[in-house]
Amino acid sequence: MQLYSTNNPDLRCSLKEAIFQGLPADNGLYMPVEIPELPTAFIRNLSQFTFPEIAVQVARALIGPEIPKADLETIIRNAITFPAPVVNLGEHTHILELFHGPSLAFKDFGARFMAQTMSYFNREAAQELTILVATSGDTGGAVAAGFYQTPGIRVVILYPSGKVSPLQEKQLTTLGHNITALEVAGTFDDCQALVKRAFLDTELRTRLRLSSANSINISRLIPQVFYYWEACKQLYHRAKEIVFVVPSGNFGNLTAGLIAWKMGLPASHFVAATNANDVVPEYLKFGAFIARPSIPTLSNAMDVGNPSNFARMLDLYGSTWNIMKEHISGYAFTDEQTRAAMQQVFQQHAYIMDPHGAVGYLAWKAYQQEKSSRATGVILETAHPSKFREAVESILGSTVEIPDTLARLSARKKEAVQMPVNYIQFREWLINH
Repeated sequence: MQLYSTNNPDLRCSLKEAIFQGLPADNGLYMPVEIPELPTAFIRNLSQFTFPEIAVQVARALIGPEIPKADLETIIRNAITFPAPVVNLGEHTHILELFHGPSLAFKDFGARFMAQTMSYFNREAAQELTILVATSGDTGGAVAAGFYQTPGIRVVILYPSGKVSPLQEKQLTTLGHNITALEVAGTFDDCQALVKRAFLDTELRTRLRLSSANSINISRLIPQVFYYWEACKQLYHRAKEIVFVVPSGNFGNLTAGLIAWKMGLPASHFVAATNANDVVPEYLKFGAFIARPSIPTLSNAMDVGNPSNFARMLDLYGSTWNIMKEHISGYAFTDEQTRAAMQQVFQQHAYIMDPHGAVGYLAWKAYQQEKSSRATGVILETAHPSKFREAVESILGSTVEIPDTLARLSARKKEAVQMPVNYIQFREWLINH
């Protein structure tokens, strides 16, 4: 698999190189040189394949011979061990539940595939690999679970102090072993900026082997393509027109959907759903991308004011705004609207949505009204509502059952290193630890 930098199409590397580098030296993002279309026969016969079988077909098309078929099948068999069911929520509205993995968030798909792939490529390395990851909530928990006790790899997770839910924080800070959490006195954007600067620090990278587990890493993005196909499999013969509605923060999830669409995914449109951090919906409306500091909201995993993967979206469309806005609609909503949507869905359908899924639900309803659409909407429900138990129970006035995998963490002791928003101190800590 050959990849290039979004800042320089002539800068090429292999999948192995891209995974371990995380970011190109020019501060771009890696993208596949070729996004192949899957055979029509495969698409027509989706219903005959299991989820792991679909994942193997998609991965083989993207990755090519760099990972032999038998090894790739083993990677996927170890990574994709839980379902992605589509749940009916009334006429024309469906929920794609992506929270059935170990950390109860969609990022389990990416983190587990990444851990398996990195472990495969890292087998003969003499020096320890350090994974740096910034999280606004769910990424860190998924990465911690995916890489826990992986030989030869340590994980350093940066998260914004006071801006993740209590149970999310427990997922980041209680595992120990090869997982270390840094509690940063700032925002997610500050965490992400520290990570990016570390990757661009050539002297630091001569001393440490660094890689990233954020959605800037291409190995996180590839497996997110899989579940779009799995959703279409479940609806393909029942829906003539499918619209995917994607609650969005760093926009890796939507980017993966666009890659799936370029591979032949039978989807007619995408909807980007955000909270008050609406820089991409604003771009889709007016053609100007204006990054700004993130705003704390109820849907905290989407509190991103300068989404990294927007560069990949631009790359997919050749920076052509008028074409992108024909394929993607964008909507943004307040916390008050999000609370009301959660209450409405619970009262009408007895279904508990987390705040991020509720933003997606609002966007789907707005799209239906604006376009007078009779399409089938598929809303990505990205996290289990128990991860935001305090907020959800307060809004709904109802108890949220906590799965055992999460409940067991609540009694464990938090262990986190306090870190200011200061690159020099962060750099020194990395070297000394």
